[in-house]
Amino acid sequence: MTDISLDATDLQILRALQENARLTTKELAARVNLSTTPVFERLKRLERNGFILKYVAVLDAEKLGRGFTVFCSVKLKQMNRDVARDFIAVIRDIPQVAECYNISGEYDYLLKIYAPDMKYYNTFIINVLGSIDSIGSILSSFVMDEIKNTHGLNV
Repeated sequence: MTDISLDATDLQILRALQENARLTTKELAARVNLSTTPVFERLKRLERNGFILKYVAVLDAEKLGRGFTVFCSVKLKQMNRDVARDFIAVIRDIPQVAECYNISGEYDYLLKIYAPDMKYYNTFIINVLGSIDSIGSILSSFVMDEIKNTHGLNV
């Protein structure tokens, strides 16, 4: 948490940017009923204080040939600080892993992987994840249909 509080206008700005990060300052100002200068200053404050981490384009995985989405649960052979640090370093360098979370429960990590198809994913499991010595077991869940993906937070 942070000591900096957000007012209703800050939240309006954040919501608008989550919908369309390409809004100009002028367009954003019109949406929140302020002039451009205070909106620009608010944006810089929100960025500086870490409320806005970065601006991204949301790509269509299907059109780019990466529409086969897999959630891969990973259990390490043993869990300690050094093993976890090494595993995280390796995972960060694997481009097919879009997201990685340290989770509680039976498995230690949850990976989100985009692949072109099952054959590619099978090869990925064998040649990439299979080469990580610290992995004890893997459980793959394949996305059959995406029901909701907002790419944002409810603010």
